[in-house]
Amino acid sequence: MKYKVEKALEVLGQTPKVLETMLAGLSEEWTHSNEGPDTWSPFQVVGHLIINEETNFLSRAQLILSSREPEVLTRISMTAHVERFSNLSLGAQLQLFRDLRTRNIATLQNFSITDEDLEKTAIHPEVGTVRLANVLSTWVTHDLIHIGQIARVMAKQYKDEVGPFIQFLKRLQ
Repeated sequence: MKYKVEKALEVLGQTPKVLETMLAGLSEEWTHSNEGPDTWSPFQVVGHLIINEETNFLSRAQLILSSREPEVLTRISMTAHVERFSNLSLGAQLQLFRDLRTRNIATLQNFSITDEDLEKTAIHPEVGTVRLANVLSTWVTHDLIHIGQIARVMAKQYKDEVGPFIQFLKRLQ
C-alpha cells in the first residue's frame, strides 16, 4: 500500500484505544511480565511508544518539512522509557500516550502534507537517506508491530500451561 496520510490516520488514531482495550485493568502479572532478559513487558512497550511520540516520528517529520536541505536525524533512545516510567502507573501511561497521540495527529493534519512533501528527505545516521513517506509509514508500522509484541508477550505467559496444545500454537514454540 502506498503511504497516504488519511490511511495512516486510520491506524494512528486507533492505537491508543487498542492499547487501552488490551491492557487497562489487567493485573501486573499480565502487564509487567516479559519474555526473558533484555525483553520488554507490555508496560515497558507503552513507555517506549510515549518516548516515540515525544521524540521520533512527528519531530522528524517537522524537521524534514522545515528544511530545504536534508538534515541529519538524531538517534532515538531505545531505553529511556525503562527508567523514566518505572514509577508511573500503566493507567497514567496509557492516558499520557492518548494525549500525546491526539496532539500529534492534530499537528500532522495541520501540516497539509502533499505528495511532493512526501518525497522530501533527511539523513538517518544508520540507514542513510530517508523520505518523509518512509518516516511516516514507519510510524504506523511501529504501532502495529508493538501491538503485536504486546499480544505475543502476553500469550507467552501461558506457554507452559497450554500443554499438548502447543503444537497448534506456533508462536509459542
